[in-house]
Amino acid sequence: MSLTLYNSLTRRESPFEPLEPSKVRMYCCGVTVYDYCHVGHARAYIVWDMVRRYLMWRGYSVRYVQNFTDIDDKILNRARETNSTMEAVAERFIDEYFADMDKLNILRADEYPRATHSMDGIKRLIHELENKGFAYANSGDVYYSVRKFADYGKLSGRKLEEMEAGASGRLETEEIEAQKKQDSSDFALWKSAKPGEPFWESSWGKGRPGWHIECSAMVRDCLGETIDIHCGGSDLTFPHHENEIAQSEAATGKSLANYWMHNAFVTVNGRKMSKSLYNFITIRDLLEGNWSGEPESDPPQPPLAKGGSKSDNESALVKEGSKNQSDKSKAVEPMAVRLFVFMAQYRSQIDFTEDAIASARNGWNTINEGLLFGIRYADKLSWDVEKVGQSTEAVQEFQAAMDNDFNTPAALAVLFELAKELGKESNILVHQGKTETSPELLQQKWLTLVSLAGVLGLEVQPEADSDDGVGGLSDGEIQAMIQQRKDARIARNFAEGDRIRNELKDQGITLIDQKDGITIWHRG
Repeated sequence: MSLTLYNSLTRRESPFEPLEPSKVRMYCCGVTVYDYCHVGHARAYIVWDMVRRYLMWRGYSVRYVQNFTDIDDKILNRARETNSTMEAVAERFIDEYFADMDKLNILRADEYPRATHSMDGIKRLIHELENKGFAYANSGDVYYSVRKFADYGKLSGRKLEEMEAGASGRLETEEIEAQKKQDSSDFALWKSAKPGEPFWESSWGKGRPGWHIECSAMVRDCLGETIDIHCGGSDLTFPHHENEIAQSEAATGKSLANYWMHNAFVTVNGRKMSKSLYNFITIRDLLEGNWSGEPESDPPQPPLAKGGSKSDNESALVKEGSKNQSDKSKAVEPMAVRLFVFMAQYRSQIDFTEDAIASARNGWNTINEGLLFGIRYADKLSWDVEKVGQSTEAVQEFQAAMDNDFNTPAALAVLFELAKELGKESNILVHQGKTETSPELLQQKWLTLVSLAGVLGLEVQPEADSDDGVGGLSDGEIQAMIQQRKDARIARNFAEGDRIRNELKDQGITLIDQKDGITIWHRG
């Protein structure tokens, strides 16, 4: 079987063929760090974490890079509101981002470049575009000449006349005099500094980069001129990703990415979840039970303070929301949030409702009980981990689903079947003290469930069973160490591979190397 995925650039599914055999270079557009992440962000980063994990499970060595946008008007507005600095606001919400994503069991990226740390690469790329005639300077600003790039619009499918510079909430023209542009569709690569704003020195004068050029520079600096997969939310298709292509490909003459992947929105009553619509729920409020149920489709907007802005409105809403009392009965388990995301294929919209969340929580309870089966009954059933492998049929069904453009609903069906069978056997053991099913078959089903659930980042919660003896490592951390061991063995550094195996063993993690080259593991 071959992995096929939908390429937003070609608008069709095609077999995945990386630039280098067994290696994948993957870039994900990260958050602008001025506020807490909401459930829409959770979907995006859970999806790309799933894609990364699956590629690793399929045997690829994945280098995954995700940026932080730490220069932006929204960050500057938040700094003014809180009498702080751009740097302090960015650092705070980078920390908050990691706190949220760690709870959701999202693997850390291999690298997190920041715009403020990439200034040399950004300025170098702008100079290249100038020298090749794709950019022009005017009074301290530098613009990209969109009409010079013949393929502009090839990702979004838009015609130049139809395009609006204000798409995706980024109003490039708000603070720029229109007469500075040669064409209304041109966008800023470098913005001259305004009084009181942070700035960097350049040959065009004091200023800061535009949003789009940052990612083009960071992709090239971290991963090279052409990468395998570039991913992000569907709202980034235009103008951000379209402009990235125009910048990077004009400078290098090469494709920026061979595969473009975009996840669909989370909606609330059919409307995109976003701060601008005031219908968002932060990740931490969802996990802590500090949410009031299904948001209204047209929630009231808080009044603007005198001289206030839309950003002030958003801040007022967040501050007001923080006064709500947490209801532990409404707290949603992190694994149930992951399951909620996987209940829809990543390119399909998913609607946030109380019923959908309840379904995800019930589904997680079923899978969690299955995952706990081996922890509870391994000794009673005298399992021998060295002699029993996984269910070939279940693994093949799971792989077939995931190979079909990451069809997680079909993949979950395989997990639910295994978990329900183990749950049934658990009830028999509790009530009858024994089971007619052979211990080897039960072990096979459990090992299969643990392995396949791990591919989706679904792991037993530490508090799920007080006597489970679960070690301190998360499933994600274990999988990352297994990949490091695999890389070491490919490089014939067997001593390092043995060291990692022993380190995992000391943490109570047993590795089983199968004949097909896949390593599975279990606790205890």
